[in-house]
Amino acid sequence: MKFRIFTEPQQGASYDDQLAIAQATERLGFDAFFRSDHFLEMDAPNGGLPGPTDAWLTLAALARETSGIRLGTLVSSATFRHPGLLAVQVAQVDQMSGGRVEFALGTGWYAAEHAAYGVPFPKQRFGLLEEQLEVITGLWNTPLGERFDFTGEHYTLRDSPALPKPAQQHIPIIVGGTGAARTPRLAARFADEYNVPFSPIAETDAAFARVRAAVDEAGRDAGSMLYSTAITTAIGASEAEYRRRAAAIGEDPAEFRAESLGGTVQEAVDKLGALADIGVETVYLQIMDMQDLDHLELIAAEVAPAFA
Repeated sequence: MKFRIFTEPQQGASYDDQLAIAQATERLGFDAFFRSDHFLEMDAPNGGLPGPTDAWLTLAALARETSGIRLGTLVSSATFRHPGLLAVQVAQVDQMSGGRVEFALGTGWYAAEHAAYGVPFPKQRFGLLEEQLEVITGLWNTPLGERFDFTGEHYTLRDSPALPKPAQQHIPIIVGGTGAARTPRLAARFADEYNVPFSPIAETDAAFARVRAAVDEAGRDAGSMLYSTAITTAIGASEAEYRRRAAAIGEDPAEFRAESLGGTVQEAVDKLGALADIGVETVYLQIMDMQDLDHLELIAAEVAPAFA
């Protein structure tokens, strides 16, 4: 099982805060540093100060400040950027990182942040997402020297040189969500990884089963799809330390223990083992207290080795 650190900087984190946790992520042997792609806090105690940071601008900087970890968002919103420009941005960050980017894209859901920054938020967004994936993968996959054209309901591209190209021959694409029909189809068509975020184990298992069926129906090799989950995390070396970490992120210890990855080291290992049993291959550990680097130290030393 791979362990990735996943952060929510819109809740109140500077670039320097993100740099510190990304470098700790690399130093401690985690597989990747991922961050959210949001522009408005969600009931953050400090109001989200000092304010939001752009996800891809941040990842570009981190690409130059790290050397081994994978980098990405969970997930970028299709409402935020034109797919042609996003393809350029992601390819450039991949070049800057030496080929360490993974690309996750979703429909977007937080209407308030769109209103706060004047970004259109259409009611129907799934078609937008599908066309963006068509455009972005089409641009990246167009052979050098050839041109890319696309005509869709939402986007039209004419005579594009389809540049720049990523450093990787293929940037891994992540599609997530628990939709019962369209999401499995979209994942089977475009994704290298399917992610179910913040869901009970039974619901995650059912979602995985739907995507496995869609992959089979699409004629893909079953082993060509990776399965992952994201889970909010607060772990302690002792019960007292766990309770302190839960309180620091405004969570009730009992509720958090039941719904998320909370508790002592052994409890965390047991829950992760149950996730492994349903086929989870990668876990995105959502770390809400970005100042608590000792938390990462504990996970790296006491939890991750159980799944090496």
